[in-house]
Amino acid sequence: MTRFHAIIAAATLLCSPVAHAQTSTGPVDVTLLAINDFHGNLRPAPGGITINDPADKTRKITVPAGGAEHMATLVQQLRASKKHTAFVAAGDLIGASPFLSALFHDEPTIEALSMMGLEIAAVGNHEFDEGRDELLRMQHGGCHPIDGCKGPHPFAGATFRYLAASTIDTKSGKPLLPPYEIRSFDGIPVAFIGLTLKGAPNLVAPPGIAGLEFRDEAETVNALVPELKTKGVEAIVVLIHEGGLPTGGLNECPGISGPIVDIVKKFDKAVDVVVSGHTHRAYTCEIDGRLVTSGDKYGTLVTTIELKLDRATRDITSAKADNIIVHTSIPADPSQTALLAAYDKVAAPIAARPAGVITETLSRMPNMQTGESPLGNVIADAHLAATSAPDRGHAVMAFTNPGGIRSDIVKKSDADVSYGDVFAAQPFRNQLVTLTLTGAEIKAMLEQQWRDPRRPRILQVSKGFSYAWDNAGSDGHRIIAESMKLGGTPIDPAAPYRVTVNNFLAVGGDGFTVLKDGKDAIIGVYDVDALSIYLRSNSPVAPGPLDRISRVN
Repeated sequence: MTRFHAIIAAATLLCSPVAHAQTSTGPVDVTLLAINDFHGNLRPAPGGITINDPADKTRKITVPAGGAEHMATLVQQLRASKKHTAFVAAGDLIGASPFLSALFHDEPTIEALSMMGLEIAAVGNHEFDEGRDELLRMQHGGCHPIDGCKGPHPFAGATFRYLAASTIDTKSGKPLLPPYEIRSFDGIPVAFIGLTLKGAPNLVAPPGIAGLEFRDEAETVNALVPELKTKGVEAIVVLIHEGGLPTGGLNECPGISGPIVDIVKKFDKAVDVVVSGHTHRAYTCEIDGRLVTSGDKYGTLVTTIELKLDRATRDITSAKADNIIVHTSIPADPSQTALLAAYDKVAAPIAARPAGVITETLSRMPNMQTGESPLGNVIADAHLAATSAPDRGHAVMAFTNPGGIRSDIVKKSDADVSYGDVFAAQPFRNQLVTLTLTGAEIKAMLEQQWRDPRRPRILQVSKGFSYAWDNAGSDGHRIIAESMKLGGTPIDPAAPYRVTVNNFLAVGGDGFTVLKDGKDAIIGVYDVDALSIYLRSNSPVAPGPLDRISRVN
């Protein structure tokens, strides 16, 4: 057994939820520790966490927070005085990750969370970023099928259990992963049901989830309740990768909206507690008489949930939650430090490679009027530059999805940009695809930006292409056809154009299904490499005007 596997085995043993014998006749106290949307942030996220100023709640302050080293110590501290605990998660632990994790296909994150004693996790949409087979590799271990074993030691897979009750393999008719896990606390069983959001197919590349069906969350849970009751389970906790949008502080919930509200109201009354995620928000709520929690994002919070189990009814009689900040002042856990150092040794020379110079921070935040962002424009320009040569696609325009841009490229004191900085902005490592679309198909693609009118996905566009959209337009009629121009010339609906997108979009990702009809596809370089080359070739790069997209009404 290697030292790494010995650490995991010891952590798993120490964190086992199976209780010591208890002679008390009172309620059984159980503490759940919960996280969500970690996204491979092994080191503290640059933005920390924004909270209400304790001295003046009308103001916001930013607090440095997060990092596996500090989270591991906090989890140990929170468990130290507790007899019965379980460490759980509500999905998106991996995917859209910073360089240190993404370079190794998120193996370091799976190892770090295993080492700190994570036990059960719902599958989020980002767990499918590299497809169903890669998710199963995360669970069971083994080398990456293309890149092989790149890490400092063999990848053993997660010691925690992924759950996916609503994700069905259509061939077998069964869940891709177990639907639930039952843990016993002093003889009282508690069921944990794990769910991926029903809308996952709209958020991941279709080929990676071929043969899978994502069923309704509430219907899935309610169908499992009778089965659990036959096993003597009365206490039920749902881990769901779907969430809400509150307006209050870390432990408040005024005016919460979003999908989680309706889902919880549809749950069978047997469901006692819901741990949610996906929306990257922090809240502790009561919805329809049930406790509902979420712990922000990127490992900035650990949610503690205090449960009381009645010995007679075997059910949860009370549940209270508190979101606790993972302050970077918390001492680093030595085993986590050693793990990160081992991966750093392999990754650091690649991350430090120069990738250009910028004059100002390239922000990914969109213009609220039109949806353009400075970094989005630069990325689209980079993708066009990488595919415009006749032998590389002969592209005349490029589009990229905003969800694929995960962080700003921040100007440092020396203005230098590293490959690690570029990778953090484009962590999915999608290949570029150049294909032929007619002008009419380009318009139809742009109309699909409002496939979900509540959350439009405005594509970032390359220089030379411009258009206007009508905020008062109806579905299929928002793009003003005569405003679509390339180099100042109106787009001809019948004419063919060579268009570059990433392979996620090319297969209909984010609902851009028109792109599946593109013809004569040519596969190009990885998006992150195109951006790195562009920055290096055009330095110093400055954010340009946001004038490619305009809006009326």
